[in-house]
Amino acid sequence: MTLLVAMVEPPREGLVLPRLVDTSPLTPAETVELYRAMTKDLLRAGADSGGDLLVNYRPDDLLPEPYVRERSSEAAVRDLAAEALDEDEMAEARFEVQVGSSREARVGNTVTHLLEAEDQTSVAVADPVAPLLDRSALDAAAMKLRRRDVVLGPAADGRVHYAAFGTPIDFAGAYAVPELETLTARARDADLDVDFLPPSVTVRTGADLRTLIPRVVARRRAGRSVPAHTAAFLDDLSVRVVEKSGERTLVR
Repeated sequence: MTLLVAMVEPPREGLVLPRLVDTSPLTPAETVELYRAMTKDLLRAGADSGGDLLVNYRPDDLLPEPYVRERSSEAAVRDLAAEALDEDEMAEARFEVQVGSSREARVGNTVTHLLEAEDQTSVAVADPVAPLLDRSALDAAAMKLRRRDVVLGPAADGRVHYAAFGTPIDFAGAYAVPELETLTARARDADLDVDFLPPSVTVRTGADLRTLIPRVVARRRAGRSVPAHTAAFLDDLSVRVVEKSGERTLVR
């Protein structure tokens, strides 16, 4: 059984998805709402899958000063989770602080502790930026982890939308660009077998949103599953992809 670690930030303007504000028609407030929607879809997928769920949040003392609020990071993340999970699921989910001054340190500390100190069979890590990572994808990854030591989900520009480990790697610098290549190299350096999920979309920029929106619209029209919270937000937003002067662009 794979434990899914959802790496969640308190949903605050400027802290979450900062590049999206500068590269899309979304306002800072809308960007936060998109992050909230994608977070709820990730937590919903984790709760519906065959594994367990751990919500790993960055505590106030690890947040940049402009994003510290009177209401704690933990309270903000728990409130967000409660919008996606029912009471029983909230009681079963684990909420723990991230430890480390960098992303690679926070991921490495969490994964290594869970595998070595808690004897978890396998640990997966995902940020709430890949709304198409649904229950079926999580369960498919868990099946791969029965035969492989590391499973990675590719995304555009050499990024990853999912990373799971049955054995720890050396995480120092493991998320250096391009993350997919670097994580694979670290796993192979440790003589670990690596497998991959089908590529998916991670939403950090306007270009990523241009990729996501047609996929969500097409999946709904084809009668396929869509990330419910993200799809509802995009419907309300009324942003679409059109061609202008030979370029694909986002318009309201």
